[in-house]
Amino acid sequence: MSKAKHISETPATQFLRRHGVSFGEHPYDYVEHGGTAESARQLGVDEHHVVKTLVMEDEHAKPLVVLMHGDRTVSTKNLARQIGAKRVEPCKPEVANRHSGYLIGGTSPFGTKKPMPVYVEQSILELASIYLNGGRRGYLISIAPSVLTTLVHARPVNCASVD
Repeated sequence: MSKAKHISETPATQFLRRHGVSFGEHPYDYVEHGGTAESARQLGVDEHHVVKTLVMEDEHAKPLVVLMHGDRTVSTKNLARQIGAKRVEPCKPEVANRHSGYLIGGTSPFGTKKPMPVYVEQSILELASIYLNGGRRGYLISIAPSVLTTLVHARPVNCASVD
């Protein structure tokens, strides 16, 4: 009889529990630079259903969060056009950490240190469930995508490019 691995709380899981959101917990062995392909492989799920949380900034250095399918990249040009910015680019890791309170590879859209606008690739909202970071490297949670729009007011965008 094996005992389930204990997973300590993160700001993300505390935020979800506080709002009464049920979620699945999926720990995996974190691999530096393994990305969503590695977590999907270890968990036996389609990488398209693993959502990466990216902290970016506009031309005024205002931070924002972009949620994208694991097997896609963000067209920053298309994103900027859709959100009314002149330019959008990824934050440097230390800047992203300062805004989110999470380490790169462990960033969650829930329970961030600073409130930031959240944008989600439209097709993510059409999936039955998604896997995204639970606030720690090597830890994904599974939730209904509708939680993104109801809880963090994620705004749908179409800015995906195939990797």
